[in-house]
Amino acid sequence: MRVALLIHLLGAIIWIGGMFFAYVALRPAAARVLEPPQRLPLWRETLGRFFTWVWVSIAAIFATGVHMLGSAYGFTGAPHYVLVMLAIALVMTAIFGYVYFVPFKALAQQVDARNWRAAGSVLNVIRRLVATNLALGMATVIVAVIGGVLA
Repeated sequence: MRVALLIHLLGAIIWIGGMFFAYVALRPAAARVLEPPQRLPLWRETLGRFFTWVWVSIAAIFATGVHMLGSAYGFTGAPHYVLVMLAIALVMTAIFGYVYFVPFKALAQQVDARNWRAAGSVLNVIRRLVATNLALGMATVIVAVIGGVLA
């Protein structure tokens, strides 16, 4: 169970921490020092690399989460806070899936076409959805800690 929890937490740390870094550090720095012809290809490459790790993290989070849920509660009788974390994880995964398959693909196409205005608009959509997922990820951590204490 401890190994599953470790893998679970590492997946969450990679996903949430990556979003925090991208949103709070990289985004404002790139906007400040790079023009769109440099900034937008940087984002395409950075997000492409990060998104590979997000997929790995999602697989790890769900595999270990299901394992821990089954081991601890037999898939029934889980505390409400665990079900809330599961619900948030499902929403985050749906948002990420949308980001990956729709605006991120559009970003790559617009960058390849050197259509900086359209690429910037698509990146703004991604930014908003990443902000949403970052807030949901932090909420999940809060639920995990507070729910575990109150359970």
